[in-house]
Amino acid sequence: MTSLKSFKKPLTPEEEIKYLTKYKKENDEMAKEILIERNMRLVAHIAKKYNNSTEDQDDIISIGTIGLIKAIETYNIDKGTKLATYASKCIDNEILMSIRSNKKNKFQVSLQDPIGMDKEGNEISLIDILGTDIDYILDEVELKLQIGKLYEQIDKILTKREKEIILLRYGLTTNGYKTQREIASRLDISRSYVSRIEKRALKKLKKELKV
Repeated sequence: MTSLKSFKKPLTPEEEIKYLTKYKKENDEMAKEILIERNMRLVAHIAKKYNNSTEDQDDIISIGTIGLIKAIETYNIDKGTKLATYASKCIDNEILMSIRSNKKNKFQVSLQDPIGMDKEGNEISLIDILGTDIDYILDEVELKLQIGKLYEQIDKILTKREKEIILLRYGLTTNGYKTQREIASRLDISRSYVSRIEKRALKKLKKELKV
């Protein structure tokens, strides 16, 4: 993980004004690079708030850097607001937008790993079994066999808690798909604990369903 010590010290107020003026008034790209480089500690500091997220810390810093660049490019030197104050909001917003976007895609991404083969030797993932419209399945019998195999393994190898979380997380009940946060609230446990149980259960299923 990247540490604060690996970044250069922030600019003094005088230096900041100097480089902001050069960039804003003279379009000096070198000044812009210095402003980015010397504000990386701010990015790293804000990124630390998201230590408990599922994102890699270095990835969060990279995303925060995009927010910093946008802040420097849109900062109005004449408004009197400190660059750090303005940039902090931009960095925070950029990271939050990225995390929210990733959460929307996480459900499908987590289902992409192969769990077995169809009769023609093609890999099948959980999303193929659970999310495909039946009208587009060429061999309905094969699909039913795969679904039956999935439910059989869920009943056979998962603990009661693991089974409950998998059924809720992947919409295998009449209640539909539930988020980790919703399940955590329902079961009165932490979201991180739900995540750990889900990962453990999926690992068990993938191991048993491989052909």
